[in-house]
Amino acid sequence: MRNLIDFITRYNHWFVFVILEVVSFVLLFKFNSYQGSVWFSSANAVAGKVYEIDAAVKTFFSLTKINQQLNVRNLYLEQTVRKLSEQVHAETGDSSWLLRTQAQVLKDYRLIPAKVITNSIDKRDNFITIDKGRADGVRPDMGVACGTGIVGVVYMTSEHYSVIIPVLNSKSNISVTIRKRGYFGYLHWTGGASDLAYVDDIPRHAHFRLGDLIETSGYSAMFPPGIIAGQILHVYNSRDGLSYRVQVRLTTDFGNLRDVCVIDNTAMKERIDLLRSAQDSLKLKQD
Repeated sequence: MRNLIDFITRYNHWFVFVILEVVSFVLLFKFNSYQGSVWFSSANAVAGKVYEIDAAVKTFFSLTKINQQLNVRNLYLEQTVRKLSEQVHAETGDSSWLLRTQAQVLKDYRLIPAKVITNSIDKRDNFITIDKGRADGVRPDMGVACGTGIVGVVYMTSEHYSVIIPVLNSKSNISVTIRKRGYFGYLHWTGGASDLAYVDDIPRHAHFRLGDLIETSGYSAMFPPGIIAGQILHVYNSRDGLSYRVQVRLTTDFGNLRDVCVIDNTAMKERIDLLRSAQDSLKLKQD
């Protein structure tokens, strides 16, 4: 306490000076309109700059969450556009029916946003690691997509991470169909360019054109129907000449993949268990 008193006593003239300066400025800006307007404008400019910086910082740190939300929304919109196109083509004209149909399509799916933490595109068998695992509801054999198309299938999971087999993997084999044509085949990658893949087993009697879109068929429990995979570039004959082999330009940019969604189909486990039970039953009968 004595040191504080000594300090104030020693520098009392400075304290008096500061107090008088403050009082002078208050009187100056309060009772003089011109000086008051200058002070008001300057204070607003400074405050505005501070608020601008604060908003920019908050926006920067919220970008991850915004990207995840946009990714989820893109997948929902892709489904919505597909269903709306089908119904408009059928000329129903019943908007309430469209809403009921869309709700029915999406009711079994929950989208789990995730961020890619490791990725490769230059190997024969590439893998992707994401920052979601069992604790977040991710299980093996779940489909993975992003806002621009399909990504792959969950292969292994830990508590907080998962490994995905992407389309850019020789083991990937995803059931797809030609949009509005109805013909289906299997999408796979043979190496090389990361934006090109192939669809095999398209029947010879199929009618389609270059530029037609390739999308998930919905025949597996991993993906709902209608998620875009790519666009037809070229058509070749298969090796045995009994079907077509279609070259596809993928819509997913695997070299710039950041945010994805794991597709949780609550009915998937039931379908897989039923299929396995049927296979086991058939084996028992054969034995």
